[in-house]
Order: sequence, then C-alpha cells, then structure tokens
Amino acid sequence: MREVEAPVAATAATAAASLRDYYELTKPRVVMLIVFTAVVGMLLAVPGLPPLDAFVFGTLGIGLASSSAAAINQVIDARVDAQMARTQHRPLVQGALTERQAITFAGLLAGVSMAILWWLVNPLTAVLTFASLIGYAVIYTVYLKPATPQNIVIGGAAGAAPPVLGWVAVTGEVHAYALLLFLIIFAWTPPHFWALAIARRDEYAKVGTPMLPVTHGVAFTKLSVFVYTVLLVIVTLLPWLAGMSGFIYLACALALGAVFMRHAVRLSRDAEDDAAMPMFTYSINYLMLLFAALLADHYLV
Repeated sequence: MREVEAPVAATAATAAASLRDYYELTKPRVVMLIVFTAVVGMLLAVPGLPPLDAFVFGTLGIGLASSSAAAINQVIDARVDAQMARTQHRPLVQGALTERQAITFAGLLAGVSMAILWWLVNPLTAVLTFASLIGYAVIYTVYLKPATPQNIVIGGAAGAAPPVLGWVAVTGEVHAYALLLFLIIFAWTPPHFWALAIARRDEYAKVGTPMLPVTHGVAFTKLSVFVYTVLLVIVTLLPWLAGMSGFIYLACALALGAVFMRHAVRLSRDAEDDAAMPMFTYSINYLMLLFAALLADHYLV
C-alpha cells in the first residue's frame, strides 16, 4: 500500500507545484493592484452599486487579460530576468515551466478574457483591454523597455488604463472622470518605478536595460522623481477640483501626498540611496489608499 501511496503523493505535489508556477507567472501582486483600481473605476462610475453581471464579468475579464500580459512579459524578459536578483526566482528562469507552456497559458488567458469582455460585458471594454494588453506586453516590453530611458513614462499609459476599463465595463463609455483616474496612475508610475530603478540600477546596467539612473545618472533620476512627485500631488487634486469627489478625498489626498513628498525629499538627499526601496514600497500603499479614499468619499458623502 505504501508503494502505491508514494507515487500518488509525488504526483499531487508536482501538480500543486505546477499550479503555483502558473500562478506566479501572472505576477499576482501586480495584477491584484491592477484589478483593485479597475474595481474602483466600476464603483465610481455609478451613484450606487454597479450591475452585478458587469461587475463580476468585468473584473474577471480585466484580471485575466492583466494576467496574460504579465505572463507574456515574463516570456519576453526571461533572459534578462535570469541575470537579476529580483527576478531569478520566476518560473521560467527556474525551468519550472517551458516557454511553450507559458505562451500557451498566456494565449488561453487572453482568449478567455476577450470572450468574456466582448460577449458578457461590452465590445468597447474588450477593445480597450486588448489595446492595454498589447501596450504592456508588446509595445512596452519588446520595444520601449530596451530602447529608451523614458520607457516607463511612455509605457505607463497601459498600466494606467485599468480604472478606465472598469468604468467602461459598467457604463459603456469613456467619461472624463475616468480619465482623471488614468492621469493619477500615469503620473504615479515614474516616481514609483524610478525609485526601484535607483535601488536596482547596477542590475539594470548589467543586463543593458536603459533605465533612467543607468543612462542619466542617479542625481538626475532623483530630480525626476521629485518633479513627478510634485506633479502627482497636483494631479490628485483634480478629482476634487472637478467636482468628482469631496473633502474626505481631498484630506486623504493631501495627507498621502505629503508623505510621498517627504519620501521624495529624503531620497533626493540620501547619498547612500537607502531611501529608494522605502519610497517604492510606500508608493504601492499610497496608490491603494488614495483609491480607497475615492471610494470612501463616493459612498459616504
């Protein structure tokens, strides 16, 4: 009996490992943030609660498309990922999955997501989501990332799209308020990512990726982070100025922005660059809290 149980247990363990590998291929933590901002876009699009079918299928479709883009990104970046400490644990680098398996998986996710969005949500959401997928997985990863230090600025448009996609999933149209949400994430992306790039600049230089601190130096990057942080704080005031949100959001945006500015100032004065990763970590929490404040204001005011 034990001789039979051992292979069964080994097979089950292998299957579980494979599922974990496929899960990690989707960059789950990144996708969770993407889906969260998309959900906020859905909830802000209507006075009360959005239609259940649009909410459920829109969230599912956008999440699957984001997962597909992340998987494609890992396929394309596998050679670079193998040379960077931050990404050496990824499934393709470790040989847990083959390139063919990853591409097949990404294609399946993309196909299912487009079918869900086109048939169960609305065609406009499907078209815009597909454009975002191509923007991140192909235009950013293949062309912009290895070609220009402004890659994250230009490619940030794809990452800023989720709240617009969520809004369109519920209303069927692109509203000006949805574009304000887009603008917030678009302005947030450079200081968020350049803080990480400063901390990992030696690795980016090693693999030949022209991130801003590699091509223009750390001092210039710190200045750019500061400038974009100021721009971000200004942009986050637009929902209040446009009448989209009230004083609950305004107070939160100012408080969160003040902390972000403190991180930017600390980074600009830090000779050892020890402030880079704390700023990167805070920037993730900042975006989540800022969008949560939009929700709180929407339903409490």
